[in-house]
Amino acid sequence: MKLAEALQERADLNRKIEQLDSRLCNNCLVQEGEKPLENPEELLQELEYSVGRLEYLMERINITNSKTLVDGKTMTACIARKDALILKQRVLRNIIEEASQNTHRATRTEIKILSTVDVAKIQKQADDIAKEVRLLDNALQASNWTVELEE
Repeated sequence: MKLAEALQERADLNRKIEQLDSRLCNNCLVQEGEKPLENPEELLQELEYSVGRLEYLMERINITNSKTLVDGKTMTACIARKDALILKQRVLRNIIEEASQNTHRATRTEIKILSTVDVAKIQKQADDIAKEVRLLDNALQASNWTVELEE
């Protein structure tokens, strides 16, 4: 199995577990004399299997990511870098949004609000980060389809 296929299955399992959670909650109580729409015991068995499969895939994916190199770094390191960059980019975009707000004064005596940061400079940083994230993501995606999942 390719790493990309394992990642897709992991995403599917996460969605399925969320749905099972909802279905179990919807069927764990019934009015006296009524039956649940779905058998909670069967849903619990399905949950048990799905969580076990998810745990197996997560372990295999993590092992594969720690052993696979992308541009001389492990995939784990590349993913950590990408996640950190996305976090920084989000903060920079928030700064840009706040600092770019125009405050209109009706008269000259009203308080004037000024930006304390260089918006253009921060915008350039955010754009550079976006490019690095895109390049990292492309390299990771390419590897995902060529690397076999560690067994």
